[in-house]
Order: sequence, then structure tokens, then C-alpha cells
Amino acid sequence: MTIKGLKIKKTAIFTLLLISMTTMMSNVAIVTALPRLQDYFSDIENIEFYSRLILTLPSLSIALLAPFLGHFVFRFGKKNSALAALFIFATTGSAGLFLEHIEAFLLSRAMFGISVATLMIVSTSLVGDYFQGEARHKFMGYQSAFMAIGGVSFVIGGGILSDINWRLPFGIYLMGFVLIPIAYLFLIEKRKDELFNLEDEITVPKKLIGIYLLGFFYMLIFFILPTQIPFLIIDTFQASGKVAGFIIGLAFFANALGAISFSKLKKRFDFFSIYIIALTIIAIGFIGVGLVNNLKLFFLTSTILGFGGGVMMTNVTAWMLSRTTFEKRVKSSGYMTSFMFLGQFCSPIVFHPLVSNFGVQTFFEIIGISLFAIIFLIMFYKLAIKS
Repeated sequence: MTIKGLKIKKTAIFTLLLISMTTMMSNVAIVTALPRLQDYFSDIENIEFYSRLILTLPSLSIALLAPFLGHFVFRFGKKNSALAALFIFATTGSAGLFLEHIEAFLLSRAMFGISVATLMIVSTSLVGDYFQGEARHKFMGYQSAFMAIGGVSFVIGGGILSDINWRLPFGIYLMGFVLIPIAYLFLIEKRKDELFNLEDEITVPKKLIGIYLLGFFYMLIFFILPTQIPFLIIDTFQASGKVAGFIIGLAFFANALGAISFSKLKKRFDFFSIYIIALTIIAIGFIGVGLVNNLKLFFLTSTILGFGGGVMMTNVTAWMLSRTTFEKRVKSSGYMTSFMFLGQFCSPIVFHPLVSNFGVQTFFEIIGISLFAIIFLIMFYKLAIKS
């Protein structure tokens, strides 16, 4: 494959898939360890909130720093940025193997977020560099599927390891060290003298702001899945970490199927219509979780949630890339990363009062009904405009 004189080898594409997979690892690897981490630090006031913050604090770092990291990646180069980020990813991500203070946990997770933000910007912008049009849509489906399948492995592996010791899932992040030589040998990018001037890259088109906000809202809602379901499954339904891992892992497998389905949906619908379709599927999944009274039914309801999330995640990213150009791609990807991870960080904070007042399961039902109300209002508004 050649893009503007640059030959893209299959090894480079596979390396890009591996780097994309690490961004999915950023949180899912430790979700089943959080209830036991909460028990370990039970003497700390508000540990229930802090345990969820450990999961989402990297998202705050990403949200705050991603736009600036976009400039860094542009200056330093995508390959060099990926190598540095993988090193930070492995060292800070695995720090949970030995840390003894909750403050140290929070600091390490904040630093960890910097590496994830960089890797997301690199992977998203390289997708735009390597592929165009329909080929990009198809690859993005496979990329999201690869990320989701990786998520299945990591969340199930984390669940099994957390049953042995709650610290062991943090060791999964050591995989970053394995990826460093692979990225060094095989990742391809354009030479510096082929790039546009940085000044051309600074201004982000205003037409992307709406897409960024949709990405924020998607992540705000979807991240309820990893931040709340483990506590519901383990604490309320008394399941093991392994069972919780399999349930969440199945959701990520369904996420992969949803991502692959995107390219077929795109042939029939526009980006906005696909967003509404995916939001409807997610709403059904939320109501399903809210009505579950048997542990086995989580395998169905979590699958519905995961599938809808896979469609929406791929749709939002492809939508953004379709409205930007090569010279603006790094910066645009930085802002997209920022908005989506701000949604991740805000998710447990925004919804904590509802969870505290109504309980986790009733909370899921409330969110599902609210999403259907939003969908109805959007459709009513569009019909009103047409008439």
C-alpha cells in the first residue's frame, strides 16, 4: 500500500493495531480489581469514590493535556512520541503492583494518562495518514474490533488475576515494554520534510466542535459500564472477579462486532443517523441491566451495551476524520481525544449522586429511560424542522 509516495507495510498496520489496543487497556485491565482495592483501603474516608477515581483519573490527564500533546506529537514525530509513551505506559501503569498509599495510586494514574493520550493521538492520526475514504471506514471498524478483542483478553485476564491478588492486574501494563521494540522496528510515518508547517496545523475547524461534544456525551454515558457494573456484579450479585471479567469481556467482544458493523451501516446511513441508532441500542442495554434479577442475564444486557458502544465509537472517530485534512489531523485528533476522555473522567463524578441515592441497578434503569427521552426529543425536533 502506498500513501502519497509512502509505502505502508502490513507490519506497520499490525503495529498500529497493537498501539491502538493499548489505549483500550488504559482502564479495563483493572476494573475487576477495584472492589478489592476498595476493601484494602477501607479505612480511608470516601474510598468508594477514590476507587472509581483511580479508574478515571487518567482520563482527566488526557482531557487536559491532549490538545497540547497534539503539538508535541507534531514536533517530535509520531514514531518517537509512541516510543516515549509506551515506556511511560509500562512504568506508571504497573506501579500498582507495589504502591501502598492511595495518593501515590492517584498520582501514578494521572501520569499514566499522559502516555495513553499520546498513544491515542498517534494511532488516530496515523489511521488518517494510512487510509482514505471507504478503506478508512473499513479499517477503523477492524481497529475498533482489535481494540475490543484486546479488551476482552485484558479484562478476563484481569478478573482471573484479581481473584489471586488484587494487585496482579496492574502487571498487565508491562506489555508496553514488549511493544517498544516492535514500534521501533515497524512503525512508519512521513519524514519531517514532507509534513506541512506547524502553523497550518494549529487552527481546528469550528465544524468539528459539534462532533467533539457528541464524543464527550457518548463517553460520559458509555463509561458507566466499566465504572459501575463491576461493583453491581461483585457486591450485589456476589460474583467472583473471574465471572465479572467474563461478563465485561463479552461486552467488549460485542463492542468489536459493533465496530465491524459500522462500515456496512455507513453505506446506508449518514453519521448522525448512525449515532442515533447506536444511542438507541445503548439505551436498551441500560434498561436491560436495570431490570436484571439473575446474574446470567448480564451476559445478554452487557452484550447489547457493548455492541452499541462499538458502533458509536467508530462512528464518532470516522466522522471527525472525514471533516479534517492531513495538516490538521494531529491537532484535531488531540481535541477529539481530549473531549472523549473528559467524558470518561466526568462519568463517575456526574453520576455519583444518582448512584448513591438510587443504587447502582436502579441508576442503570434511570439512565436508559433518560436516553430514550433524549432520542425522542431529537427525532421530534428533526421532524419539526422538516415540516
